[in-house]
Amino acid sequence: MTLLTFQKDDQPLTAGRLLPRVGPEPEAPATAATELAHLLFDQEDRDRVHGTWRTLIAGEEFRYRPGLSQEQRIDRSYARLRLLNGALDSPEALAGDPRRLASLHEWTGVVDAALGTVAGIHYNLFLGSLLDHDPQRRRDLSEFTSLQRTGTFLCTELDHGNDVAGLETTAVLDRASGGFVLHTPTSGAQKFMPNTSMIGGPKSAVVAARLLIDGQDQGVCLFLTPLSDEHGPLPGVRIRMLPERTGVPLDHCLTSFDQVRLPREALMEADHGHLDRDGLVTGSLGSRRRRFLRSIGRVTVGKLCLSAKGVGVSRAALAIAVRYAHHRHISGPKAGERVPLAAHRSHHGRLLYALSKAYAMTFLHRTVVSRWAQHTADERAEAERLTAIAKGWITWQARDITLECRERCGAQGLFPANGLADFPLNLESSITAEGDNLVVWVKAASEMVFGHQTTPPGSHHHPGTAEQALDDLGFLRALLADVEGIWQLRARAAVRQAPANSPLNRWNAASAAGLEMVSSHASLNAADAFIAAAARAVDPTAARLLHGLCRLFLLRQLCAHTGDLLAEGALNSLHVRAWSNAMEEAIADLAPHMMTLVDAFDLPGEFLSAIPIASGGYLDRVLED
Repeated sequence: MTLLTFQKDDQPLTAGRLLPRVGPEPEAPATAATELAHLLFDQEDRDRVHGTWRTLIAGEEFRYRPGLSQEQRIDRSYARLRLLNGALDSPEALAGDPRRLASLHEWTGVVDAALGTVAGIHYNLFLGSLLDHDPQRRRDLSEFTSLQRTGTFLCTELDHGNDVAGLETTAVLDRASGGFVLHTPTSGAQKFMPNTSMIGGPKSAVVAARLLIDGQDQGVCLFLTPLSDEHGPLPGVRIRMLPERTGVPLDHCLTSFDQVRLPREALMEADHGHLDRDGLVTGSLGSRRRRFLRSIGRVTVGKLCLSAKGVGVSRAALAIAVRYAHHRHISGPKAGERVPLAAHRSHHGRLLYALSKAYAMTFLHRTVVSRWAQHTADERAEAERLTAIAKGWITWQARDITLECRERCGAQGLFPANGLADFPLNLESSITAEGDNLVVWVKAASEMVFGHQTTPPGSHHHPGTAEQALDDLGFLRALLADVEGIWQLRARAAVRQAPANSPLNRWNAASAAGLEMVSSHASLNAADAFIAAAARAVDPTAARLLHGLCRLFLLRQLCAHTGDLLAEGALNSLHVRAWSNAMEEAIADLAPHMMTLVDAFDLPGEFLSAIPIASGGYLDRVLED
């Protein structure tokens, strides 16, 4: 029996055929990749949202350079930040546009993860917070928009990470001057990990500190604080570089304050909270906690940006790995025969599942960004929760995808010059930053166990469920909704059955099921975004590919839950027995079109041509250079 079989270009592989057609991919209509790219990249808004950053990373300044020290790499990221700033019509407009802010991370993360980090901190957390707290635009921002001073954001403390409401840094109102005295009272109150070193030039910060008025705690507020000038840290400001860490190279520091005097205008105020002439804090939000959460609302856009980086590097990793799979040839089943890696199901099957997730991640991200950009005041809490859930799901998926792609390129994938080696480690910071993924999911789960309406399991289905096929996206989507409902019911039951005298024990009993519910909710939202995008496809080839990818995505997402679905009557035994064959058929149908699927990612040719294994070469080309 031979394992290698061929197919006609217009026929899918059957379940018994183990390898796709080898050699060049059958010619797909030129419109297929174009149509896919149009759908992936915001359609008619594509050039405005993505064009600047795509053009930027195509430049020679963004090519890989070996042999740089840690400090040189950090300094290079700040130099690139100035290039980026020079490409802007208006830094203030960028700070107010969540779509472009997210897109910035989506593209720059592919070539310089640290650039995305410092840009996100400067434009979103720093400049965006200043603009949010100055609706009348009374504050002069020119030194920040021109990057004479780089902005940073000091919130997290050594002893206070996810519990930022417990921050200890103080800002005491000095009634005599009307200003404030900023101070770090304990070692645990040192600001942890902000990019505050002298690398990149003078810096100012938005600092979260507890406002004390006549000894009374008024809650945590934000203060604009200069940190350094061209000579070093300003008086009373102590900055110490932290040890080198894995992943994104950045000037992470411990930063503290010793009785630093600030003027009255350093306090950042808005309608939700301001200091009146009598020294009393008033505003539209009476709760100190709600005022603080609103004041740091820019972290939600930060979550969108981190999700975007995960989406961008996942697509780049797949573009590299799929190209390598077609360039790299190995011995075939017949003597003297050579076949590409892409010919083997064990190779292309894993990449295709990763591709299905990357498309789902992209469409989910577009939906979540739009929800946030368009939300009303009444929708804010739900939009924030969906953003947090999506950030966790996307960045976790991105880590899995980039690791898979690195492995599929073997030893070649270990060399940074080939573009893949740094991706997984760089994503670790995204998984932890702007709220640790697990912590934000636990918060979401606690809200959704009783505060989110799901459809009861099985109610999506009609008496003809037994006849529904595993290529029906509507049927598969309904099954995923069932999974979400199943885990919500289990979480509710666990809360009710646990001893009532300990809230922590009650939550511990329900948390595992609650987290499964959140995971299913994320997958369901991704599936909905995917199905909607597929329905918008005009080109028939693009529509067929999107349908096949979405089918594969749903089948794999549901695979671990078929037992529960069988028990609930949503599936029958014939469905379960056919499940693995359905996944094999989905993979076989898609295998000849892998290059079209990654061509749609629209990465600049200059970027791909500089990656040896993405352009048909190996590392000897780098050595010759």
